[in-house]
Amino acid sequence: MKRIALTLGFIAIAAAIGWYFMSTSNTWNALTIGDIPAPSGFTRVEAPKGSYAHYLRSLPLKERGAKVQLYTGGNARLQILSTAVIDQNILSNSEQCADATMRLRAEYLWSQHRYGEIAFRNVNGQRMQYTGGSSRKAFEAYMRNVYGLCSTYSLYHETRPRAIKDVQPGDVLVYPARHGYKYGHAVIIVDVARSDNGKVAVMCAEGNTPAREKHVVRNLNPLRNPWFILDEDDETIWISCFRFNKDELRHY
Repeated sequence: MKRIALTLGFIAIAAAIGWYFMSTSNTWNALTIGDIPAPSGFTRVEAPKGSYAHYLRSLPLKERGAKVQLYTGGNARLQILSTAVIDQNILSNSEQCADATMRLRAEYLWSQHRYGEIAFRNVNGQRMQYTGGSSRKAFEAYMRNVYGLCSTYSLYHETRPRAIKDVQPGDVLVYPARHGYKYGHAVIIVDVARSDNGKVAVMCAEGNTPAREKHVVRNLNPLRNPWFILDEDDETIWISCFRFNKDELRHY
């Protein structure tokens, strides 16, 4: 009986620890994405200072226990799908999934004073060029305009496929609305780690509908969270509850 009691006690403790890690954001109390540990057996790819990878890895995180907030106020639903909240404001109620990936790319280029490279194609294929230079007001107004005219459809068609073995921070997983569904979805890969045996681990962030704070996507396997392990032979890529086809891993 004593052995059974001890076993049940260990199970209860393990369940409590598992629930804590599943129900609390930023359990590592990490200050940035780069502070979240790489999975065992994997090494992060290099991220030279000034690179997009370095920018993404430096994104600040809200403290442990923070909830994903909606643009309109209040907590977003399904908090369990988020594992850390990125500490960056939301520019409008239209900053949703594809918009969040474009925001991060544009913010990086703006921070590097590479203003002429900030451009996105809208759903009609027309190029929307940023012309506001170092003006923060102009930049934010430009992004709000982009949100209204771009989508998962335009993001998909503006980008090109990337092989899983070549995945890099800043790549996106994106699909436009599929048959029978009104909306598509997009996530951005904010970090990448590799193992000696050819596996690749990716960490993803997303926005969503209705507009909410950008957040790191939770892997519901607590032993892997927040990393998702990919293989070159994968035909589909599951990130949380979203399924992407192999050719929906894309880059600019």
